[in-house]
Amino acid sequence: MAIRKTILLLLIVSLLSLFLKLLLVEATSTTVNSTDADLSKGWGCIEGERKALLEFKHGIIDPLGRLSSWIGADCCKWKGVECNNQTGNVVKIDLRNRDFSYLGRLSGEISDSLLGLKYLNHLDLGFNDFEGTIPNFLGSFERLRHLDLSNAGFGGMVPPHLGNLSQLRFLHVNGSPLRVSNLNWLSGLSFLRYLDLWTVDLSKATTSWTQAVNMLPSLLELQLSGSQLSDFPHHSNPFVNLTSLLVLDLSYNDFDTTLPSWLFNISTLRDLYLNSAGIKGPIPHVYLQSLGNLVTLDLSINGIGSEGSIELVNGLSICCNNSLKVLKLRNSGLGGELPDSLGNFNNLRFLDLTGNSIGGPLPNSIQHLTNLEILGLGGNSISGPIPMGIGNMLRMKKLDLSENLMNGTIPESIGQLRELTEMYLSSNSWEGVISEIHFGNLTKLECFSLHLSPKTKKQPFRFHVKPEWIPPFSLMSIDISNCYVSPKFLSSNWLTTQKRLDRIVVKNVGMSDTIPEWLWKLDISYLDLSRNQLHGKLPDAISYSSKADMVNLSFNRLVGRLPLWFNVSWLFLRNNLFSGPIPLNIGHSSSLQVLDVSGNLLNGSIPSSMNKLRRLYAMDLSNNQLSGKIPKNWNNLHGLNTLDLSKNNLSGGIPSWICSLSLDVLKLSENNLSGELSPSLQNCTCTSLDLGNNRFSGEISKWIGERTSSLKQLRLRGNMFTGDIPKQLCRLSHLHILDLALNNLSGSIPQCLGDLIALRSVTSSYIEFDDYEGQTSYSDHMELVMKGQNRVYESILPIVHLIDLSSNNLCGEIPEGITNLTTLGTLNLSRNQLTGKIPQKIGAMQGLETLDLSCNHLLGPIPPSMASITSLNHLNLSHNLLSGPIPTTNQFSTFNDPSIYEANLGLCGLPLSANCSTLNDQNHKNVQEEEEDEGGRYMTWFFISMGMGFPVGFWAVCGSLALNKSWRHAYFRFIDETKDRLYVFLVVNMTRLKRKMETIRVHG
Repeated sequence: MAIRKTILLLLIVSLLSLFLKLLLVEATSTTVNSTDADLSKGWGCIEGERKALLEFKHGIIDPLGRLSSWIGADCCKWKGVECNNQTGNVVKIDLRNRDFSYLGRLSGEISDSLLGLKYLNHLDLGFNDFEGTIPNFLGSFERLRHLDLSNAGFGGMVPPHLGNLSQLRFLHVNGSPLRVSNLNWLSGLSFLRYLDLWTVDLSKATTSWTQAVNMLPSLLELQLSGSQLSDFPHHSNPFVNLTSLLVLDLSYNDFDTTLPSWLFNISTLRDLYLNSAGIKGPIPHVYLQSLGNLVTLDLSINGIGSEGSIELVNGLSICCNNSLKVLKLRNSGLGGELPDSLGNFNNLRFLDLTGNSIGGPLPNSIQHLTNLEILGLGGNSISGPIPMGIGNMLRMKKLDLSENLMNGTIPESIGQLRELTEMYLSSNSWEGVISEIHFGNLTKLECFSLHLSPKTKKQPFRFHVKPEWIPPFSLMSIDISNCYVSPKFLSSNWLTTQKRLDRIVVKNVGMSDTIPEWLWKLDISYLDLSRNQLHGKLPDAISYSSKADMVNLSFNRLVGRLPLWFNVSWLFLRNNLFSGPIPLNIGHSSSLQVLDVSGNLLNGSIPSSMNKLRRLYAMDLSNNQLSGKIPKNWNNLHGLNTLDLSKNNLSGGIPSWICSLSLDVLKLSENNLSGELSPSLQNCTCTSLDLGNNRFSGEISKWIGERTSSLKQLRLRGNMFTGDIPKQLCRLSHLHILDLALNNLSGSIPQCLGDLIALRSVTSSYIEFDDYEGQTSYSDHMELVMKGQNRVYESILPIVHLIDLSSNNLCGEIPEGITNLTTLGTLNLSRNQLTGKIPQKIGAMQGLETLDLSCNHLLGPIPPSMASITSLNHLNLSHNLLSGPIPTTNQFSTFNDPSIYEANLGLCGLPLSANCSTLNDQNHKNVQEEEEDEGGRYMTWFFISMGMGFPVGFWAVCGSLALNKSWRHAYFRFIDETKDRLYVFLVVNMTRLKRKMETIRVHG
């Protein structure tokens, strides 16, 4: 029985096996036949579609051959082309330039042959450089679901024909030249889920964009960043149909309004980007209650305001304390103190509050943000110490507490942040010591910054690590400045073991070592060891394998010859002890863009090979011992913007090539240059021209005011210029420093000086303050005489307003128009021959801080209006003919030095010893005596005149009558006739009078 069952089972298995083999053969036969049929029909690649693609390729410019695979019969194997596996129809074209290389960008024209691809559902032409507008025919692909034209080089109007793509799910069209007249065409895209019109100009659709977007009920993500939108309607919810919206990006627009309440009713929102959108605060607490799913909120660079900052954090901590992962409020005007509710964000990964006005200490609750990876609190006014519990934030990768008012010691618990890669603690007032204990567990640290303020008067902060200690991390960037480190820090294991360093700043830390050789072997991009006591010589030549952006070894004690530097862009070696000539082959340092070797002991002539430094932007060779003439053949320095050769022993004139360059700053002061100003200088486009303290002569050329219209600073003091001050200088609308002192100028001060626009009104000037008189870039500077002292102005030079015409031979009165210069800070007209009175309206010069009118011939009283110049803190009116009382109000009450009024015999009052009342009595008595003396003199001369006049008059008349007979007869005849006429006149009038009297009596 068992055997029968076994045989039966084997028989069944055999039959099944045979049946399966037959099925397999049939299937194989069918497959082969089907494949042969498909190939015979061309389903590997539809021939018509292959031709359409080739015609499209024909119109494309492909510089790197990205379409080189578009050959052969099977287009489905071409790069960027995908076909349907069943039908062989082309369904996808992806020609996106994914390496973002400009050389790899396709260009040319898009052929309408693509319309032959009837089954195309995916088209991506992003990051190319096609010409013209977006073709209208792209709106004819009935099956298209994905269209990406982002950064494809198109311009002009976005065709409304795209609204015919009724099956479209994804639309990405962006680029600043693109624009739309309206968005009504969006209504045809009812299945659209992703819409990105980033940087497309929607300004003409700004009043209707919300209604158009509301016609997309399936929309999940809306990107309208940088689209020039300005209307953010506050009426009832215009997005009522957007019930599935997850991402809304309206950043970089100009709404200039508060947020509408309906925005917070979109409860599905996950990511909301409103950074730099002109949003105003505050944001009411009640608005935030519906945003329970919010993951990302970016309100950076807006005007939320300090009054709503705490409410915003409190509201978010309640509604989305579990969901929120990214909170960016950088530069949003937030103020006040951070609330304890900050610690309620259980899942927060990214918190950026930099660049606000947040004050007070950090709340201890911040240690509860255990999932936080990035914390940005830099650029605020946060005070107090770092909370001890910061070591609990074990996922922290980036910590930025820079540029605050924090103090106290840095807790050792910061060393528990094992994931930390970046730590920025600069510009605070830390105390105590930081040591290897703080770094022991920071195995992933890459960037460390402890750049402190040098102005603190407290005990200097100490960076103290044992020389033999080897750190567990590999830094890429280190910045330790304005604290104390070991004098041999450069040779410590802390630095020598770092092999990945790209940026090294160890500045003003008291190092007094030679620079070790290993430092020159690093391939770094930024090196700043300035303001130490580093000494010794440098190698004859220093070269980096890749370009170093900057090397700054200024303000040290380095000696020897100046090395050659290769692959360095910005080189600062100022204020060292380098000596000898500049290398003759310095032209081989062809990468140099900024060269500053000022303040050394360099001598000899300037090498002509500098003409080979074609990339040079700024050159400062000042304050050395260079001699000879300025080279004549620097015509190749076309990019040279700043040239400073001042404080050397250069001679000769100014070569004509100087103004063939695009110089913005030209400084040749304090040399032995001579001659008249070359006419070639009129081709200069300088904003700063300093030729002071040389031996230039002749007249100041009129073309300075006619051709150099951009001039802001003109310093010609200490030369031998003669003649008048040219009126053409008044045309320099940007001029705010005019120094013509110590010359032989004559004539009067031009009335039109009061028309200098830059000194009549406040103008905005960009000022870059350096933290410790060092520099990370070349900065303009100028030596000026202010308040009787020579001072070098650098960072604040753009806001220094000065006119110095002292020590010349100027005459005439001070022009009234000069009082129009309301922002002028320094006016020095001393040591001239000026006469007349001080202008009565001088009080209008409210910006004056320094006024020197000494050593002239000015007379009259000190104008009362001068007392209203409350900014005045340096005054000198000595050696004039001024009279009357000295004002006692405002700033005059602080001028206690009598020497500023000396040699004005008519002045009285404090701080002079002359009493005004005594002086007035004495003056009155002197006046009476003078009047009496004057009257006596008049009477004496009266009697003398009469005594002499009578005989002279008598003999002049009578003598002539006695000597001349005809005159005598005529005279007496005239007397007789006059007598007769007078007699007749009296008789006639007496008769008439009698008749009138008789008539009156009769009628009476």
